[in-house]
Amino acid sequence: MRDRFRARFEGGGNPVPTEDIGALFDRIADRYDAMNLVISGFQEPRWRRRLVQATQLEAGMAAIDVATGTGKVAASLADRVGTFGHVLGVDVSDRMVARARAEHADRIEMEFLIADALDLPAGDATFDAATIAFGMRNLPDYRRGFEEMLRVVRPGGRVVCLEIARPRSLIGRLGLVWFERIVPRLGSLIGQGRAYACLVDSVRGYPTPDEIAAVMRAAGLVDVAWAPLTFGMVTLHVGVRPAGPPSEVAGPALEAAG
Repeated sequence: MRDRFRARFEGGGNPVPTEDIGALFDRIADRYDAMNLVISGFQEPRWRRRLVQATQLEAGMAAIDVATGTGKVAASLADRVGTFGHVLGVDVSDRMVARARAEHADRIEMEFLIADALDLPAGDATFDAATIAFGMRNLPDYRRGFEEMLRVVRPGGRVVCLEIARPRSLIGRLGLVWFERIVPRLGSLIGQGRAYACLVDSVRGYPTPDEIAAVMRAAGLVDVAWAPLTFGMVTLHVGVRPAGPPSEVAGPALEAAG
């Protein structure tokens, strides 16, 4: 089964060009945070706390947040590492990065750069953890995205991915119906119906949690585990950069949360 997943997704990714993704997020940057809160049913802060907890970061450590948007995850990571730590947030959207810099200008431990997730502006083994929240499904190559995150993380460091999923539970499926049918209409109310319809399409094409776990292992991560959150509406994946040559040993399941 693992081989089948790899054969299907080794080169899998979002077919929309990266420059178009950047332009899309430029258009919705001003309303992005407010829309995210509504779209998530006001669960986004809770999901973000779970993601940050999964990094196991400590004071004085360093982290990179990929597809950082306005920097909310990066700020939560900075709260964890403190003023003697360092957090780099990267995004392809100029306007998202501009907003992140403006909103967190007083945080000396935070830095924001415009950069491609498949070509991160950092050396090998620079960070103690790498995160991506609701951005992996927009990358043109999922495996390369995980490989880049693994590259910039030190041996023993964690790569953490939070992403919208296609739930199996009844309540979760009802939430997905809300996302697929209502979100584009909400986007239309702010003049961005087409942009939010594209975001819905990106969820339809995203692999299942088991398939993403297989992609992470193929990228070289070990101890890969995942947990569904809020009736399976989103999934939290965690993998570890091995100290030696990459292996393909799966770790224990993460504790699920409703």
